[in-house]
Amino acid sequence: MLPKELELEKEGVLEFRIKLPDAREAMKGFLKNREVAEFVSGALAGAMTKAVLAPLETIRTRMVVGVGSKNIAGSFFEIVEQQGCQGLWAGNAVNMLRIIPTQAIELCTFECVNRAVSSAKAKYKLDNGQQKSWVDISLGLPLSWISPVAVGGAAAGIVSTLCCHPLEVLKDRITVNPEVYGDVRLALQKMSEEGFRGYYAGISPTLIGMLPYSTCYYYMYESIKKSYCGAKKKSSLNRAELIVIGALSGFTASTISFPLEVARKRLMVGGTRHTDIMGALSEVVREDGLKGLYRGWGASCLKAEMEGSG
Repeated sequence: MLPKELELEKEGVLEFRIKLPDAREAMKGFLKNREVAEFVSGALAGAMTKAVLAPLETIRTRMVVGVGSKNIAGSFFEIVEQQGCQGLWAGNAVNMLRIIPTQAIELCTFECVNRAVSSAKAKYKLDNGQQKSWVDISLGLPLSWISPVAVGGAAAGIVSTLCCHPLEVLKDRITVNPEVYGDVRLALQKMSEEGFRGYYAGISPTLIGMLPYSTCYYYMYESIKKSYCGAKKKSSLNRAELIVIGALSGFTASTISFPLEVARKRLMVGGTRHTDIMGALSEVVREDGLKGLYRGWGASCLKAEMEGSG
């Protein structure tokens, strides 16, 4: 451990003093920053949640892609029989690595955008609703109808997806095809052979699906919480109430965007002959009917509710 001051003396003639910064104090100041605290809390919460829900995530991914059994219990026993209990955690290491930056970026982006839009709305109200213009170009967009929560949710989903999508592709391929993508090194090698399309396979339906999911989830969560607090005349809610609100928000958001989830998962792992959203969706309908668009929906809703309640 280095001392705070390093002194070099020679016969009392020459003296140098080098004062090193206090790393502990610097770290405390760094962590006191609001955005940094949000980033760290989001990362830790996301990692803990994914560690607990890893088996359900594995089952959900296989069902959505169309691999194996069509129900949760059947898929569970199928995985254990073929791969052992460790098969339920296939790709979990990559998922842990992925979810830490994903959740942290989502939370930080949501808070920043939400505050920015709220500030703009407040200024708009102070200006008596006058429309803003820059460089003599009027936007003509009143801010009164814009929801800061909805905009923040959409921005959070898009930014985190663009940053972390390659890790999700890697995780899904190891989960669905452990025989082909046995480990991270081999999976990365195979994805590299495909170039940019390999790392960002399924990015279009991911972004399209992320918009309604994130917007709906954050908007419903904040709206229901605010309305409930107003109705019950509460300033804050207890744990049980937050769990119910989070579960309802996750259930609704997952249901609305699920067909796009099916398309993007199949494009990500190569589970379809098509390379576009409509082609993938039409293939699912042709093979399994309309119900195929909601294969794995139960597992996804259960996972979304557990995550939302966390």
